[in-house]
Amino acid sequence: MAIPELLRDLLTAPGPSGYETAPAAVWREAAAFAEVSSDALGSSVARVPGTSEGPSLAVLGHIDEIGLMVTHVDDDGFASVLQVGGIRPEVLLGQRVELVTRNGRVPGVIGRKWSKPIRSTDKLELAHGDLHIDVGGRNRAEALELLQIGDVAVIAAEPVELAAGRIASRSLDNRLGAYVALEAARRVAETGGSPGDVLAVAAVQEEVGDFGGARTSVFALRPQVALAVDVTGATDIPSGDPKLDGEAKLGAGPILNRGSTINPKVFDLLVAAAEAEGIPYAVNVSAGDTHTDMDAAYASRAGVATGLISLATRYIHTPTEVVSLDDVEAAIRLVAAFAGRLEPGLDFTR
Repeated sequence: MAIPELLRDLLTAPGPSGYETAPAAVWREAAAFAEVSSDALGSSVARVPGTSEGPSLAVLGHIDEIGLMVTHVDDDGFASVLQVGGIRPEVLLGQRVELVTRNGRVPGVIGRKWSKPIRSTDKLELAHGDLHIDVGGRNRAEALELLQIGDVAVIAAEPVELAAGRIASRSLDNRLGAYVALEAARRVAETGGSPGDVLAVAAVQEEVGDFGGARTSVFALRPQVALAVDVTGATDIPSGDPKLDGEAKLGAGPILNRGSTINPKVFDLLVAAAEAEGIPYAVNVSAGDTHTDMDAAYASRAGVATGLISLATRYIHTPTEVVSLDDVEAAIRLVAAFAGRLEPGLDFTR
């Protein structure tokens, strides 16, 4: 199955947390069917006006990705880095990277200063401080002609189409959510609108901790209902444990979450929409924080009725995250169908 062009463009636009300019520009250009806006943090909104007085719906997908940030360049031209988001050092070693600089994208590689030749029997112990980026500069001055302190980098990896409608790529976490939000809004617009406003949000800065983009966007938009769309670790892999992490299988449809901070009426309405549309789904649970943008949305202002849709994804926070495009399409259909059920007079109080 071919990767949709918009999704490919989003996946290949480098944009770690706080540096989301490139993917946000792709997203906003694709949102021309709606009323498009952005804010000082860099979050983007595509509004599809409602047809009556139904509850307004914000659909949140964060558009930032994990990456690296340059902290220092030594006399030999090697750039020290720190992580932006949860990127593991063993995943980085030996990777090619792409730096986002004032002069455009600059290629580099991740290296480690070896104290001795490595043998196959050596135990590899790595920390981020052991690694550096090599852009080929012969000294500090040459390297600083190419990059600045504070520039960010992502692993250079093109999306790959796998068998059975599955794809592998970096930044599926969570360009998928931003893509689903926008495409669901597009479906709503193409079918003449839903009872209330639909607000697709490409939120920034999720990976660095406090869900800044979602927090400020929901506060500003004041939706009555919010859905977060994000990835969750697939359990259909060796050592996957559904008893601990829930059923999360590629190709089994979107995952609907129940839990302490999730509005039960939103969950029930998602289930009703899925069953009416013949969309397969699974159910997972959370007893507290969901570690998604939903955690910022549900307690915004006086409280927002929230739900969480997850997409089963293998190898999260690596350059080879794997997802089923069938699940992505099913999530788009589900969000659009859910929006159509938000009729005037619905009460989400508990």
